[in-house]
Parts: sequence; structure tokens; C-alpha cells
Amino acid sequence: MQFQSKLPEVGTTVFTVMSALASKAKAMNLGQGFPDFPMSSELIEMVNGAMRQGYNQYAPMEGWLPLRETIAEKIEDLYQHTVRADSEITITPGGTYAIYTALTTLLQPGDEVIVFEPAYDSYIPNIRVNGAVPVSIPLEYPSYSINWSTVRAAVNSKTKLIMLNSPHNPTGAVLRHEDIEELRKLVHGTNIFIHSDEVYEHIVFDGLPHLSMIRYPDLFERSFVSFSLGKVFHCTGWKMGYSVAPEWLMKEFRKVHQFNAFSVHTPVQVAMASFLKEKSNYISLSGFMQEKRDHFRDLMSKTRFKPLASHGSYFQIYSYSAISDAPDFDFAKELVAHHGVAAIPVSAFYQSGKDDKVLRFCFAKKKETLEAGVGKLAKV
Repeated sequence: MQFQSKLPEVGTTVFTVMSALASKAKAMNLGQGFPDFPMSSELIEMVNGAMRQGYNQYAPMEGWLPLRETIAEKIEDLYQHTVRADSEITITPGGTYAIYTALTTLLQPGDEVIVFEPAYDSYIPNIRVNGAVPVSIPLEYPSYSINWSTVRAAVNSKTKLIMLNSPHNPTGAVLRHEDIEELRKLVHGTNIFIHSDEVYEHIVFDGLPHLSMIRYPDLFERSFVSFSLGKVFHCTGWKMGYSVAPEWLMKEFRKVHQFNAFSVHTPVQVAMASFLKEKSNYISLSGFMQEKRDHFRDLMSKTRFKPLASHGSYFQIYSYSAISDAPDFDFAKELVAHHGVAAIPVSAFYQSGKDDKVLRFCFAKKKETLEAGVGKLAKV
């Protein structure tokens, strides 16, 4: 039997490859983006309590209403924009699912989608599996900022969507006010949609604001915005996220969603509805993670790796050009095999394999993990 693959160029992700190498070598895994410290014991007990209270059957397709209402309150408080809980928020099994569903809702074969690289690895496969065409635009190295002249030159009658990600994975870059103004001018009077991946919305450093698409009515009216509760509450394995969009777009999103996952783990939704009401549970996250970034940066100053700016997310990119001329994938494998530390080669986030001799490290780890890992890197 034969069939034609929809993703013939896709193999095993670099995260799986590097994590497998790290496990085999018993290396410190500073590559994959998940915390190794405990999550809230209070939230765990709240989920257990919801199960004991009988919240174990299907939740509504669009999500547990009290959770959507709490999210709507949070959005209004943070971004001064009123979002309707009943028709503009849908709970999803993770942020990546929300992204896939939004793209599947919007894209038709032949549509073009502007993607900034390095890019989170699900974007381009999501575009291609829907028959659309990714148009890759490299961010400006080493700041990883957007060159809006290049974007304008790439826009044509087939341009359907612009993919944004702030705070950015893998670089930690964030959108600035000048980016928002350029984006507004670019899409005004067009039929171009926006997808904004904001899973790290509460992990922004150095006093900078998170410039969500939801802040700007003229941008939100053409946007899907994806979020992750797993990233916020250190429980990535729970796969809990949500999508926010204007009612007319969310109506179409739910048509796709209802025939895929349909609904999401009920006890977690019930618990999250109460846990999110305490603002300190998410407002404190930026300071908590900035302490980790700063501690990691202080430790790394004693190595030969050179930091690039990171203003958000779980990640910091480091250049190893003062150490080796090897391709980043080879150097990353050498770090695992000979020094016992796993990192992610940033060329894996480019379709072209663009190699700036930089690696992505995850600092969302326990203090002891960071100190042990950097202790090994100091010997490189």
C-alpha cells in the first residue's frame, strides 16, 4: 500500500533527539523547555479535590465557563480590553494545539504565511499540512528584531497570515512599541490575519511590558492569540491552554476544535478557575523567572560562552564562537557526549539551517541544576 505524506520533510524533532542523547549520556538537560522544580502543591490539591467532587466527565466543548470567565477578568485587568467569556475564549489541550487549530481554521491551499525565523518548530509544519506556503523571514542577528522593510517586500495578494511570537522562543526577544506601529501600518486596510503566540506572556523581564495583540482593538479584530496555562503554572505535562479571538473568528475555530479534541481535562479546568482568581499566582512569575535568568547569566559569565539579550521566556541564547567553529548541531552533540550538558542548536529553528554558532539554554530549572550544569560548561 502507498500514500503521499503530508509532511514528507518532517522527521524527529531536535528536542526529542537532544533529550534522548542527554538521557543516554546521563547529561544535565538544559535544552528542552520544561521546569524541573515543583509546581504549586495547592493547585495539585485543588485538582484532586475537583476529581473527588465528581468533576470527571466531559467539560463543555468551549471550556469550563467559570474558567473562561476568570480568564476574561484577567485579560481585562492586564490589557484593558473586554473579551466575552462565552464567545471569544476556548480552552484547549495546550498552546501548540491552539496554534494548530487557529491555522487550520484560517488557511486554504496556496495561502502564504509570513514566519519569522528562528521559529518554534510547530509553525511551518502546521502551515504545510493545511496546504499553505510558509514565507520565512530571518530575524536580525544578534538582536533578533524584525526588519519591517523585509516584511513589506514579502507581502503580496496571497499573504493570508503573519505569525508572531512574543516573548520569543527560542531567543527571548520581545515585541516593542515600534513593532506594533509598523504592524498596524502594514495590515491596515488589508485582509491579512495575525496569529500571536503569547504562551510566555507572564515571563517578561527588565521592566518591559508584554505587548499582547489583545491590547490593540484594530489588531485584535484580525487575530487569534494563543496562551499556555502549563507554562504559567510549571505543569507543562498537563497540556492546558486557551485561544482568544473575536467572536466571528472563534465561531470558526470551534467548528474545527469540536471534531478534534472536543473538550479538555475537566478537573484541571475546575481547579484553574479558582486558582487563577489569585493574581499573585501569575503576576509574580516574571520576577521569579528573572531571578533564574540573572543567576544563570552570572554563573555563565565564568565560561567562554557569550550571552545574547533575553527579555522573556524560559530561554537564553549563547554564542560559542570563541570556543569552536563547529556547526551548532555538532557542537551541541559534543557538549552532551564530552561535557554532560544538553542544549538546543538554534539552526534547528530555521528551514535553511542558518547557523550563527549559537545554542539555546533553558534556565527554568532549580538553582542546583543550573549550578551543576554551568559547572560543567565552565570546563569547555
